Amino acid sequence: MARKQTVLKDDLLKAAFDLARDEGYQEVTARKLASKAGCSTQPIFRAYANMEEVLAEVIDEGAAFFEKYYDSYPKIQQTPFLNLGLVYISFAEKESNLFKLLFMNEGKQAKSLYELLNGKNGNLIKEINKAKEEGCADPQGLFMRIWIFIHGIACMTIKGDYDLGITDTIQMLKDAYKAFK
Repeated sequence: MARKQTVLKDDLLKAAFDLARDEGYQEVTARKLASKAGCSTQPIFRAYANMEEVLAEVIDEGAAFFEKYYDSYPKIQQTPFLNLGLVYISFAEKESNLFKLLFMNEGKQAKSLYELLNGKNGNLIKEINKAKEEGCADPQGLFMRIWIFIHGIACMTIKGDYDLGITDTIQMLKDAYKAFK
């Protein structure tokens, strides 16, 4: 009689995601995943062809998590790209391992930066259109310039080199928007 499978693919994915979130995606190894899921490595390789496949699904889960994070973040700023930037910086601060997985993952991304920021709701497109409505002649170019600034702040946050509060950050982003516009 065949043994009943007790560790399901969903259980493995949840364990892999939790491991990536808590310890970093580089720590998602077969042995650590098996330990976290409470099984041997055998169920992992029954469910997945290899660990790259596991990581690809973890990235998809991370992208969905970021989108939920974006959706739940209060959007109170009127200046284009500010809400998106504040969400991104906050995500880097509060979910640094997932931030590294999604936005600093040296070519292993399953999704582009555009896909991650735009999400299913067209978040980035809405911000670009908002800038265009405000009279910006090149809203995509403006986004690229301000995004370099926003990404720099987020990376500094992860490294512990950014200690400005939310009020100062908002003012800096507003100043950057005006300067780049």
